[in-house]
Amino acid sequence: MKSRSMSGDDVLPLFVLPMVILPGEIQQLRIFEPRYRQMLDDCLLDSKSFGLVCDDDEEFNGWRGPRPFGCEVEIIHHETMGSNHFVEILGTRKFQIDKVIEPALPPFSDQSMAELMPEAGIYPDLETILEQIPEEGNYHKLYLAAKVNFLENEFTITDEQLEQLTSALKSVIKTIGNNMNVDNEILDEWVDSRIAMIVKNDNDTLYSIAAMTISDLEKKYQILSQSESQEIYDEIITNLTNIV
Repeated sequence: MKSRSMSGDDVLPLFVLPMVILPGEIQQLRIFEPRYRQMLDDCLLDSKSFGLVCDDDEEFNGWRGPRPFGCEVEIIHHETMGSNHFVEILGTRKFQIDKVIEPALPPFSDQSMAELMPEAGIYPDLETILEQIPEEGNYHKLYLAAKVNFLENEFTITDEQLEQLTSALKSVIKTIGNNMNVDNEILDEWVDSRIAMIVKNDNDTLYSIAAMTISDLEKKYQILSQSESQEIYDEIITNLTNIV
């Protein structure tokens, strides 16, 4: 697996929450916290991506920090409804965090932020919050960020492994089709069409199958953090076998 560091002084904004996204996977997010509204504004203004990272126990200025591995995501759709922002994101590149940059302010639960404590679940406006950021310091954002190393996967799948994955996946999709009451006359065609969308024998095939069939947070993070295709294959085939 090859790594490539970010150039210059660039940093990747981080969206930290109990969630994992894999390269090639599409997910949706609802954004309402002030720190992530600021991050979204920054990303949309400059057409930048951000990193989605599963949270960890270590804290940075009072906020839960990220686990070592995450996935860069691209915003492919955005809409606003009241104070909520809904975004559709596409996982692009896996990365490993080199250095975390902590946010300029702690959570509202911190004693220093008592006067800004949300009332009835309503956050203060962003400008009011930003006024609390100390002038000293080099980082003045509400959200975490990090310097990261992007990891270029070079996964290889043997013809035998691809055949085993396809067979196991067909069984899973056929079960889903039966549960959805897909007509028996078109069930096989329906299954094959979905297999064709997922199994392409390229670098993203393992991730595509994992994204469709693995929902457990820890298992999915293990897939993301693995560097060898054999380890990822073993995890996926075990999971598919357990499903059927």
